[in-house]
Amino acid sequence: MKPKQNGCSSFHNLHTSRRDMLRVGSLAGLGGLCLGNLYRAEAAQKWFDSKPGTAKSVIQIILPGGIAAQESWNPKPEAPLEYRGPLGFVKTSVPGVIFSELLPQQAKIAHKMTVARAVVGNIPDHGLATYNMITGQKPSQAIKHPAVGAIVNHEFGARNGLPGYISVPSIENIPGGGTGYLSDKYGAFSVGGDPAQGNNFQVRDLSLPVGVDIESFNQRQAMRQLVNDQFRKLESNPEPLETMDAYYQQAYSMISSKAVQEAFDLSKESDKMKERYGMGKFLEQGHYGKSLGSEAGGRMLLARRLVEAGARFVSLTYASWDTHVQIRETYDKQMPAFDHAIGTLINDLDERGLLDSTLIWVAHEFGRTPKVNPSAGRDHWARVFSMAFAGGGMNKGLYYGQVDATSSDPAKDGIPLHDLHSTIYKLIGINSQKELMAPGDRPIEIVNEGKPVEALIA
Repeated sequence: MKPKQNGCSSFHNLHTSRRDMLRVGSLAGLGGLCLGNLYRAEAAQKWFDSKPGTAKSVIQIILPGGIAAQESWNPKPEAPLEYRGPLGFVKTSVPGVIFSELLPQQAKIAHKMTVARAVVGNIPDHGLATYNMITGQKPSQAIKHPAVGAIVNHEFGARNGLPGYISVPSIENIPGGGTGYLSDKYGAFSVGGDPAQGNNFQVRDLSLPVGVDIESFNQRQAMRQLVNDQFRKLESNPEPLETMDAYYQQAYSMISSKAVQEAFDLSKESDKMKERYGMGKFLEQGHYGKSLGSEAGGRMLLARRLVEAGARFVSLTYASWDTHVQIRETYDKQMPAFDHAIGTLINDLDERGLLDSTLIWVAHEFGRTPKVNPSAGRDHWARVFSMAFAGGGMNKGLYYGQVDATSSDPAKDGIPLHDLHSTIYKLIGINSQKELMAPGDRPIEIVNEGKPVEALIA
C-alpha cells in the first residue's frame, strides 16, 4: 500500500516521471556555434585547468524535502520544548558534540565526519532551493545551470569505462539535476532500477536487446560508424553527431565491458555485506514499496561498488523529509535505516582505503523551522541548516559554525551555499571561478562569487 504523504504538494509535484534520455541510438538536438565566434568567446573566458583533487570520487546523498538539523546533526536540548522538538540526543565520539538519538551509528564515527552546522540559504521553495543546492547557482529565467555532477563529468569525463556522472535510481526529475547549458552528453547515466530489489535489480540500458548477440552488436557498431563518417562529410556543423557519438560510445563500452557490468551487479556482494548495509532490515515501507533499509542500504552499497570501480560522481536519493506533520513519526521510520547505511558506508570505504579519496556529501535543499508547528512537524526554513560530509579531504571531526539558541539564525561562521559549493569543487580539483561557455558565446562562472572555506579542508 502506498504510504501516506505528509509533505507539501509543491514537493510531491517535483517528482513526476519523464521520458528516458540515455538510449542507444537517441539523437541530440541541433545547434552550435560558429567556429570563429567560439574561439573569440573562449579567449574571453576565465580559464583554470582542472586536475583531480583529494576527492577522486563523490557520493552525493540527496535527502529530498529538507532534513531538520534539530533532529539530526545539531540538536538543541537546552532550548524550550517547542523549539528543541520531540527527540533526545546521544553523545558522539567527538567530545562536546551531540547528535539526535536516532543517529547512534553516526555518533560512533563522528570523528570521521564533518558537519557544517550553519549553512546559510535564502530560498524556502522546494524546487528553487533544490536547484540552488544541486547546481550551486541561484535559479535564473535567463539560463539553466548544470548540476555539480555534470560539471565533474565535463571536466574529467569517464573513468574505467564508467560514466562520469551516475544517478541512483534517477536524478532526471530533480530540479537542477540536468546538464543546463552544457551538452547533453555530460548528463547523468540513470540506473533506472532500484537496488532495493536486491538480486532482482537490473540497470536500464546495460544489456543487449533480446535477439541481438555480441557479433550482431559489433556489426551494427561498425555500420553506424560508416554512416556517421558520411554525415560528417556533408554536415558543416558536426557537433550533433559528436554528441550522438558520445552517447553511442558510452553505451557500447558499457554493454561490452565485463568490469562495468560487474560494477553495477549487486549479486556480487555477499548476503553478509548486504545485511551489514541494512538490506532486509528496517522493514517499514518507503516510497517505492521497498523496505527503507533496502532503499538506503542498497543504494549506498551500489554507490560504494561504483566508486570502487572508478566512478567519479554518484548521486543517490533516499526517502522524503518534507515533515510538516508528525516529525517524530516520520523520523522514527526513516532515520534508522539511513543512519545504519551511511555509518556502514563510511566505515566500509575507510576499511577499503577509499574514504580519504571519496567525498560523501549529504545534500538537501533547506532545513526546518525553529519552532515545532501545531501539527507536530516543522515547516520550511532556509536561513540556517546543517550539512554533513565525510572523507574526500574534509577536515575530519570538525563541527564548524554555530547557530543561536533556537536554531533560527547563524551565530558564528555561517557558510553561504556558494562558498560551500566552492569548497566541494576545490576538493574535487575544479576552480569554481572557472568560466564555461553557455549559448550565445556567454562565459558563465561555475559558481558565482564563491570562495572555498579553508577551515573545512584538511
